[in-house]
Amino acid sequence: MSLAKELDTPQDITEDVIFPPGDLYSDEPPLETELHLEQIMLLLKCLKWLWRDRNDFYTAGNLTIYYSPHQRKSEDFRGPDFFVVLDTERKVRKSWVVWEEHGKYPNLILEILSESTANTDRELKKQIYQDTFRTPDYFWFDPYSLEFAGFHLVDGKYQPLQPNNQGHLWSQQLGLYLGIYDGLLRFFTSEHELVPTPEEVAELAESERQQKEYERQQKEYERQQKEIAQKKAEKLAAKLRELNIDPEDI
Repeated sequence: MSLAKELDTPQDITEDVIFPPGDLYSDEPPLETELHLEQIMLLLKCLKWLWRDRNDFYTAGNLTIYYSPHQRKSEDFRGPDFFVVLDTERKVRKSWVVWEEHGKYPNLILEILSESTANTDRELKKQIYQDTFRTPDYFWFDPYSLEFAGFHLVDGKYQPLQPNNQGHLWSQQLGLYLGIYDGLLRFFTSEHELVPTPEEVAELAESERQQKEYERQQKEYERQQKEIAQKKAEKLAAKLRELNIDPEDI
C-alpha cells in the first residue's frame, strides 16, 4: 500500500461511499516481547486508576483503529501500541472504528519501538498520525535502548517536545508528563509526582498502615514503660516511708 493511499483524508470521501460494518474485530499481531506487553499494561493501569472517576475517555493498547470507508481486511487501518481518545464514552470495544465514533481519532498515541518497527514508527506512522489522524500528541519509546521522543501538532505539523529538567515530556492532551522510571515509561502529574499503579497504591497503603501500627505500638510500649517506672517509684516511696526515711535524704 502506497504512502499516498495511506494519507488519503476523509475529505476525499464521496457521498455515495457505502461504509463497511462498524462491528469489526481488532486485527493486530501479537506483541513482540514480554517487555512490550508489560509497558502497555503499565500505562493502561496507571491512566485508568488516575481517571477512575471519569467516564469520558477511552484507552487501549495494541488495538486496531479502522479509519477508511474503503475498508478492506489488509489495508487502511493501524494498531497503535497505546492510545487515548478523549470526550468519548468509556466502554469495552472490539476495535476503534472512526466512522462509528463520530469521526474521532486518538488524542494521544504512543508507539513502542522494536528493531522491526522502529523505522515505520518514526517515519510512516508519524506521517499518518500527523496528516490523516491529526493526533495532537505522538510519542515513541524503546524499552531496551530507552530512546524516548514526543511531538505535538502545531499548525498541522509535528513539533518536537522539549524535556524538562527530569527528562519528562508534557502531554497537553492528558495534562500529564511522560517520563522514564525504572526502565519503563510512566505518567507523572503536573506537580511531577509519579502516577502509581493500583498495586503500588495498595502497597503504599499497607506500608502506611504498618507504619501507623508501629507508631501505635511504640506509644503503647512507652506508656507501659512509664507505668512500670511509676509503680516502681511508688513502691520505693512506700518502702522508705516504712523505714521512716525521707526520699529527699537519699
